[in-house]
Amino acid sequence: MSGLFVTFEGIEGCGKSTQTALLKKRIEAEGRKVVVTREPGGTATGEKIRGILLDPTNTEIKNVAELLLYAAARAQHIDEVIRPALASGAIVICDRFADSTTAYQGAGRAIERHFIKQAHEIAVRDTWPDLTILMDLPAEYGLERARATRELDRIENEPLAFHRAVRNEFLRVAEHDPLRVRTVDATRTVEELSETIWRIVEPHLP
Repeated sequence: MSGLFVTFEGIEGCGKSTQTALLKKRIEAEGRKVVVTREPGGTATGEKIRGILLDPTNTEIKNVAELLLYAAARAQHIDEVIRPALASGAIVICDRFADSTTAYQGAGRAIERHFIKQAHEIAVRDTWPDLTILMDLPAEYGLERARATRELDRIENEPLAFHRAVRNEFLRVAEHDPLRVRTVDATRTVEELSETIWRIVEPHLP
């Protein structure tokens, strides 16, 4: 039996976590098993790596080291959580996945794309999402939302130009893979977004 792998992507403050929870509730209401997870994280090892990556005091992490830490957390996550859940027939919903590395480390950090591709080949292998919801909104709007709700982490503290580059890369990914990546306007209300996302996801449910 094979499940469905759905990921949420987008810049800081776009509302991924809220929509992940709402989608989980809606799918479970239909009697289906749902596994919700996140990146970086999702495993004990991954959560430790997350702490290193997002700690705002860790200012000395170099770009390539950052890329490899994300890849290491992802490799562990796939083998320990995602693949077993999919094999059991569960619907897996993940808050961020490999597209975030393409956007943040590829565009934000300006790491060459062939290095990003190699990292994906090692960590992701053939476990790509069946469906990705890209929650799009202007970078300045997203950062304003984030600042209003929490203390910013190491990545969120990057300058506006970094986050604009990340957003643009997400949109480029969506343009090049329109069957998998569906873009929604994250400036809309929580309720409107939830309905739009449900209309996208429902036809893909096994």
